[in-house]
Amino acid sequence: MESEYIEISSYAGIGYQPMIDYQSWRVAILRYHEELEVPNLMTMQKHDETDEVFVLLDGNCTLFVGGKGDEIGEISGVAMEQLKLYNVKKGVWHTHTLDKAATVLIIENQDTSDQNSPTKAMNEGQIVQLREVFQKVSPKLTYN
Repeated sequence: MESEYIEISSYAGIGYQPMIDYQSWRVAILRYHEELEVPNLMTMQKHDETDEVFVLLDGNCTLFVGGKGDEIGEISGVAMEQLKLYNVKKGVWHTHTLDKAATVLIIENQDTSDQNSPTKAMNEGQIVQLREVFQKVSPKLTYN
């Protein structure tokens, strides 16, 4: 029952898709994309001007963080639980991996962009560490 008062939208594609921008905030959907499989994770991103909230709606998602500052630090991770809010603080390096059934709701500032969200390549040791963390916290997550 869409009307002039209710806007209804959904997203069944792959990857990240902004859904609603309003004034200073944005709601987006993140779904599985091959580039987000653990063997393909080579970078982390941070947002210099906003926290970013993740809510797992369906499937499985592992959220990784690499500390604050100019360089990626010690990597840790958490297997997200459905309907819990995970607030990655402003300036924290992070990335994630999702299975094919996953849908993650993302809330962030509307003006979040590449200009205020640098991406940095992980070094070989950090990639190994991320994979070890993944095996420890998400041994059941598969991409099938």
